[in-house]
Amino acid sequence: MPVLTKPKLLFDKIWDSHCVTNLGGGYDLIYIDRHMLHELGSDVAFEMLNQRGQEVRRSDLTFATHDHVISTAPGRKDTTWPDGINYIKKLRENTSRHSIQLFDLHGSQQGIVHVIAPELGLALPGTTLVCGDSHTCSVGAVGTLSWGIGTSDVAHVLATQTLVQLRPSVMRIECAGRLPAGVTAKDLILALIGKLGADAGTGYAIEFCGEAISSLSTEARLTLCNLAIEMGSRIGQVAPDDTTYEGLSGRAFAPTGKDWEQALAHWKSLPSDPGAHANREITFYVDRLKPQITWGTSPAHVVDIDGVVPNPDDVADSLARAGMQKALSYMDLEPGTRLTDVAIDAVFIGSCTNSRISDLRAAADVIKGRKVATGVRAVVVPGSTKTRKQAEAEGLNKVFTAAGFEWRQAGCSMCVALNDDRLDPGQRCVSTSNRNFEGRQGVGGRTHLASPASAAATAIRGYITDHRSTAK
Repeated sequence: MPVLTKPKLLFDKIWDSHCVTNLGGGYDLIYIDRHMLHELGSDVAFEMLNQRGQEVRRSDLTFATHDHVISTAPGRKDTTWPDGINYIKKLRENTSRHSIQLFDLHGSQQGIVHVIAPELGLALPGTTLVCGDSHTCSVGAVGTLSWGIGTSDVAHVLATQTLVQLRPSVMRIECAGRLPAGVTAKDLILALIGKLGADAGTGYAIEFCGEAISSLSTEARLTLCNLAIEMGSRIGQVAPDDTTYEGLSGRAFAPTGKDWEQALAHWKSLPSDPGAHANREITFYVDRLKPQITWGTSPAHVVDIDGVVPNPDDVADSLARAGMQKALSYMDLEPGTRLTDVAIDAVFIGSCTNSRISDLRAAADVIKGRKVATGVRAVVVPGSTKTRKQAEAEGLNKVFTAAGFEWRQAGCSMCVALNDDRLDPGQRCVSTSNRNFEGRQGVGGRTHLASPASAAATAIRGYITDHRSTAK
């Protein structure tokens, strides 16, 4: 008689195939296929290795780049942002000593770590990938099992190529229907966080599926998975399909020839089996979804872009009500205010969420032939040097600069106030990044999260704007 096997989910297939041993109590020792480093925090991890007299176990599976604590100014040098000089130097020293490939600040493959991992084919379906950054969940969009880790875990992976991990449960979110015209993956994930809550994914790995997901490009899926952590989940995934395979073909570190054919056969076995059930199943209908905008200090503080600031008094839960009141005070907003009546000081298009070529094209389509509103600082930062060069080859940089945008070099930039791109106290910014926490873009800065198209339209009008209302 044939042996009956239990249907398995995408997550379980990858986790089980990478489990070195079960440690008991729900913990497993997991083998790591790829380890990504950036300049922030890796210096401490390498020092931990040095103190223990340990070497990097698999330097050939470890890759590094400069992205967080660097300037993105045109013509930047190592010294452009003084606070980053030592970080840049240390990463070069540590990667050289341990024979780790570094995508250097001045190299053609440099970029934000979560942008270059899929762009170079380092993130592949069915593999495990970790990095000392919470938004490592982004690359689950290509069927990778990826998550962010702390500094001590970075040191552990460097020394052993493994990690001790508590196995999460699985949540599967089916996004039913098709996204309306003008509504993006960024709007979808913000709406999901708003509906389910910023802690809904805690203890879960999330698989996004359904018609709305399968119709998304790989870059849009990367945006979707990028914000899984903002729902409380360290892991976001989309099963690989023909869109994935086409996007990975020919990438610098992707397999080729016979290796590609073997890899492809394996990748096609990864999607969740029919009859496999997650610990929590959710269906979210997207047909009537509108562009989204955050109003507060959590990605869960989100409404339709043509909506109004909510009233805390309408919320029964006292803790949630207090959180809303605190957010409104910080953001200097009143309940009932129409978001499209809110003036802004800055617009930032970039970050590991929305800095890929499709994001830049979408923003440029809105901006072309128009001018940034008087008094607004508008900044666009490609996610990688490769993306910047491609955008320049297409003339997108000229569209942005003609409108009054700053066109900068690749890096994390204004997503996080660790470099020279930041808000001044009290400034209000519409940003395509992933976090609107207090001080995230600079002490006292106020952040509204939106899609590239909405951010671009906002820069032109000077007020929060639904880009659909500006269609040419």
